[in-house]
Amino acid sequence: MSEGKSWEPLRRELDRWQATGRLARFWLRDDDAVAPTQDLETLLALTGTHDIPLTLAVIPALTGEALAARLAEEAAVAVAVHGWSHTNYAGRERKKQELGSERPADVVLGELRDGFRLLQRLHPARFVPVLVPPWNRIDAALVPALPEIGFSALSVYGRAKPGGRVRLLNTHVDIIDWHGTRGGRGEEELVAELVAELRDRFAGSDEPIGLLTHHLVHDAAAWDFLSALLAATGRHPAVRWSPAPALLDA
Repeated sequence: MSEGKSWEPLRRELDRWQATGRLARFWLRDDDAVAPTQDLETLLALTGTHDIPLTLAVIPALTGEALAARLAEEAAVAVAVHGWSHTNYAGRERKKQELGSERPADVVLGELRDGFRLLQRLHPARFVPVLVPPWNRIDAALVPALPEIGFSALSVYGRAKPGGRVRLLNTHVDIIDWHGTRGGRGEEELVAELVAELRDRFAGSDEPIGLLTHHLVHDAAAWDFLSALLAATGRHPAVRWSPAPALLDA
C-alpha cells in the first residue's frame, strides 16, 4: 500500500478485515464513455495492470463501432447503458437530469429501450443490463418500467435503500470534485470516505462498495489517486474487486 500517511487509515481498516477473515467487495464504474481516447487507454492500462474489472457506462447516442472494436478483446470490461444522449432537460432552477418528468414517460422509456438494444448489439460479449442514469438521477415513476425493457439493475449514487422493485448496484465514492476544481478530490478526504464505507460493511451491510470515476475529466490528481488505490487494494487479501456480471448474479 502507498507509504503516504494519508493512506494509513485505509491500511489499518483493511488489516482489521484481514485479521478477522473478512472480505470487502469493491466494484469500479466509469461514466461517459463514447469512443476510444487516450484517457480511456490510460484507464484500461491501469485496470489491466492491477487485474481490476471495469464497468463502463456508455452513452448510446454518442457511441458506435469504434468503441465496440476497441473493447472487443477486453474481457474484464463490462458495458452498461448511460441514459440515451446525456442531455439535460431540467430547467435552470433544477438539478441536471435526462431521465426526469419533463418529457412524456413513453418518450424517455423509448430512448432507454433504443439505448439498451444498441449497446447490446454493439457489445454482445460485454453488455450488462444495468441502467446508469446521467447525473445519477431518474424520476421514480420510470423505475418500475425498467424490467420491461430488460434492465436487471439500476446504478445511481449513494447507499441503496431496501424495498425497491429494481435491484440497485450503486456507487459510493466519487473521486471528482464536481463543485470545486472539477479535478481529483483530496487524497485524505477520499481515503476517509472509503474507510467509512468499509466500517459500514464491517458492521453488517453486504452492499458492495462502488468507486465512481470519469476518465474524460481526470487530472493528474485523479489519476494518481486511482493508481494508488488500485495498487493498494488490487491484490490485498481482504479485498475483492468484482465484475458487474458477478454482482448481478450474486
